[in-house]
Amino acid sequence: MQEYVLQLKNIHKSYGEEKVLKGIDLDVARGELVTILGASGCGKTTLIRIIAGLIAQDTGSVVIDGKDVSGMPPDRREVNTIFQSYALFPHMNVYKNVAYGLKIKGVGKAETERRVLEALRAVQMSEYAKRSVESLSGGQKQRVAIARAIVNEPKILLLDEPLGALDARLKRELQEELKALQERLDMTFLYITHDQEEAINLSDRIVVMRNGKIEQTGTPRQIYYEPATSYVADFIGDTNILDGIVTQAGDDRVLADCLGMKVTLSKRENEILMGQHVKIAVRYEFVRLTRTDNGLDAIPVVVKTVNVGRGMCKYTLETDSGSTICTLVNGMDKEYMQGEKLYAYIEPMKAALLALD
Repeated sequence: MQEYVLQLKNIHKSYGEEKVLKGIDLDVARGELVTILGASGCGKTTLIRIIAGLIAQDTGSVVIDGKDVSGMPPDRREVNTIFQSYALFPHMNVYKNVAYGLKIKGVGKAETERRVLEALRAVQMSEYAKRSVESLSGGQKQRVAIARAIVNEPKILLLDEPLGALDARLKRELQEELKALQERLDMTFLYITHDQEEAINLSDRIVVMRNGKIEQTGTPRQIYYEPATSYVADFIGDTNILDGIVTQAGDDRVLADCLGMKVTLSKRENEILMGQHVKIAVRYEFVRLTRTDNGLDAIPVVVKTVNVGRGMCKYTLETDSGSTICTLVNGMDKEYMQGEKLYAYIEPMKAALLALD
C-alpha cells in the first residue's frame, strides 16, 4: 500500500472575486520528488504557501503524515521552505545561519553541531562554516539555504523557484546536486517552477497546473510523450498540434489521418469513434525528413524557414494543403535549404491523442 506523506484534498482559495485554486487534489509519496509546473499566475506559489501554513485555504484540507494540519501554524507542520531569495541572516556566518532553527527549538549544543556539520557536508559547504554569508556567491548562498532547511529534518521540503536567480550553467549544476541530495536523504521534495526543462530533469512526477487547476499529473516521460491536453503538449517542449480524422478505432489503438499521413495513437479512456475529428500532438523531433518518399507514408513539403540554435536545426515546413509543420534535427549544419522540396513523415507510435480542451 502506497504511503503518502502529503495529501491535498479539494483545496480552494480565492482573493476577492478571483479564484486562485479550484479544487486541488494531490497525493505525494514519501521520498518522492514532485514538481508543480505552470506559468505565472497558475496558482502554484499559492498552493505551496498553503502547505507551509503561511496562508490558509478557504476550503479543503492539508494532511501531512496522516495528520490534518490545516489549522496549525507553520512551526508545527514539519515542513521547511526554500525561496529564490535565500532569506539568510546577513549578520550571521554560515554555521549560525544553519543552526538558527535548531537554536529556536532548543536543541542541545552537541546535537546542533552534529546536525549542522552534517547538513553543510551534504551541500558541500563544510569549509565555509565560519564565513560571512555576505561573502558568498549566489550558488553558495542557495546551498546554505538548503542546509538550513534540511538540518531541521522536515518531512517535506518545499522549494519555491529556488534556482530562478542563478545563471543557466550554475542552475544545471545545482539541479543535479539537488536531485542527488534528495535521493541520498530519501526526503520528500515538493518543487515549484515554471521551467519545463528543470521539471523534466529533476522530477519523479510532474504536476502541470493551469488557471488554478491540475491539468495533468504523470512521470516526466508521460508528460512529455503522452500529454493529455493541447495545453500540456504546447507548454512542455516544442510540439506540433495537428488536426486528424479517425480512420480506425480498435480496442487498444487508434489510427488517424493527419495531413495525409497515417498515424497510430494510444487510445484514451474516452470513447473514440470512426470519422471523429481529433487533436494530435507530435513533438518536433518525431517529424522526419527525406528527399524521396521511400514508401514511408510521407507527404510532400517545402522548407519555408531554417533556424539554427542550441545544437539543433529547426525547419518550418509547408504542406501542399498550406498547413505548417515543424521539425528539429540534431546538429548545427543545415542539411536542407530554404525552398527545398522534401518529404515528411511521423515516426511510428510517436504521436499522442489529445483530449478536446
